[in-house]
Amino acid sequence: MNNERVVVTGAAGFIGSHVCEALSARGASVLGVDCFDPYYARAIKEDNLCRLRASDAFALAELDITRTDELIAAMRGFGATGVIHLAAKAGVRPSIADPVGYAIANVVGTQSVLSASSACGCSRVVCASSSSLYGNNEKVPFSEGDAVEHPISPYASTKRSCELVGFTHHHLTGLAISMLRFFTVFGPRQRPDLAISLFLGRIARGEPIRMFGDGSMSRDFTYIDDIVGGVLRAYERTPGFGYRVWNLGGDHPMRLDELIATIGEVVGREPIIERAPMQAGDVDRTWADLTRSGSELGYSPKTAVREGIERQWAWMEPRLSLAGGG
Repeated sequence: MNNERVVVTGAAGFIGSHVCEALSARGASVLGVDCFDPYYARAIKEDNLCRLRASDAFALAELDITRTDELIAAMRGFGATGVIHLAAKAGVRPSIADPVGYAIANVVGTQSVLSASSACGCSRVVCASSSSLYGNNEKVPFSEGDAVEHPISPYASTKRSCELVGFTHHHLTGLAISMLRFFTVFGPRQRPDLAISLFLGRIARGEPIRMFGDGSMSRDFTYIDDIVGGVLRAYERTPGFGYRVWNLGGDHPMRLDELIATIGEVVGREPIIERAPMQAGDVDRTWADLTRSGSELGYSPKTAVREGIERQWAWMEPRLSLAGGG
């Protein structure tokens, strides 16, 4: 990675900050791009960047990726050789309330990043997609060749749209592009609205948590270190494929009720559960088929869900105490 000058969009976010650190550790120069969307507190994102800001190998450009001219100027000034595009409006449920905003940020934003990458002569772009685009496919585990024409939330439909935009851009320009379908990523710095982070905090404070459905909903939880490893392998190998889609998951789905019980055991408190109906846009289950990513990327997740939750709690517990919440 010593000769790589990599642009990482969404650099101040959960996954983005970890990817930036991993790239820097491998000798790459990194330009982080982020608009600090107010979906959650800027202070959290600034904290994500604190280690990176001390590095001479990292620089930050605060801008909106849909402003293509500004993005091109920043990338040219940096001398970008490749891009890892992680920026997006996140969340299934909020996308139902703001489908237009999600389409602009995610679909228009992705086209802007691809256009800027071609304009700057980049060798490759790795893009974050999502397991949510599989919808409620009956066949499990989900493989990259499955039909994905029935997403059930605006967020999922934008991610499928981004894959189509990527394919078309590759076809017209020859730019090497890969799409990584992430499966429920967790670990230190996880967004505060996501289930494991939310449950850890509320259970630790003795507050009730809301369980949607009967607890049988399941997710293929994937620890952040495994995801980062997959992203870096994809960055290295994307030029050899032209356009490619890869699943990055944990391959060990866990039911929601089992997840809640496990978090209670890790925290050392009995969860107080409030039951609620299933929410619109939520899929029943996710499960990644890792055959393709295993053979083509050498991707093999190592971290069990409980071990990952223990690591996330070890990171989160002192922060709750400092905030007076534990």
